[in-house]
Amino acid sequence: MSAPLSERAFAKINLTLRVLGRRADGYHELESLVAFADVADTLTLEPGSTDGLEMSGPFAGKSGPVDDNLVLKSLAELRRRVAGLKGGRFRLEKNLPVAAGIGGGSADAAAALRLLAKANGIALDDTSLMAAAQAIGADVPVCLDSRPRIMRGIGEALSEPLGLVPIPAVLVNPGVALVTRAVFEKFKGAHLSAGLADVATKAGALIDLLKQQDNDLTDAATACAPVVGQVLAALRATQGSALVRMSGSGATCFALFDSRDEAEVAAQRLGSEHKNWWVRATEIGAVG
Repeated sequence: MSAPLSERAFAKINLTLRVLGRRADGYHELESLVAFADVADTLTLEPGSTDGLEMSGPFAGKSGPVDDNLVLKSLAELRRRVAGLKGGRFRLEKNLPVAAGIGGGSADAAAALRLLAKANGIALDDTSLMAAAQAIGADVPVCLDSRPRIMRGIGEALSEPLGLVPIPAVLVNPGVALVTRAVFEKFKGAHLSAGLADVATKAGALIDLLKQQDNDLTDAATACAPVVGQVLAALRATQGSALVRMSGSGATCFALFDSRDEAEVAAQRLGSEHKNWWVRATEIGAVG
């Protein structure tokens, strides 16, 4: 049996999210500037062991049946594409909230693909990995290397990696799971054209650019879960917040700050005032 391998599955943050329209198959065309925060689940693989998945961590109990987990789906999808693929037993420490708009399940799936690649001597740029990622879910391709990119289509069209400077931030989830489909059912209206071209990489210029964008799903998510509005208001009231926004289809929201100290102070205050909220000070931008 080989030594265990480990990967972190970083939280995916939609710094912007624009809905461009609905396709004939029912999926929506999106444009999103995606970056990753340095908070993560941890996934370990014991190559050569009997295939399976064990879960632990604060959100393990809310992650649904093990057999439906995207980690095991990653193994199945890659095995369809790589003859003789060696699997093993996964152990997932679930630290990120689920159904939270930060791609936790997708990041776990991408981490599983990276671990399987290591265990089987598959290069990370092998086309079988991306093909498996696309088959698993819309957010999995961008999570494969956890680097900032512009994501378009339903997640399959990715820009080259962007060299964003890490920006101090606070993430807040109010403990309410939001189903993406339900949020899109509440969504009304769409933009006629994409809005992102050149993306500034320095913090100040990037925040100025982000202020010209938005997350088009915010009103729909708030209609599904009014607490999203409360989280956004609480973040806006924190001292030093330069930008406040919801990520993905919610309910996780974030605020960007000029310094890590400001973010830490804001997180401490929000955590003390809202004991039932998941609150983390972090940096968004340059993991991967």
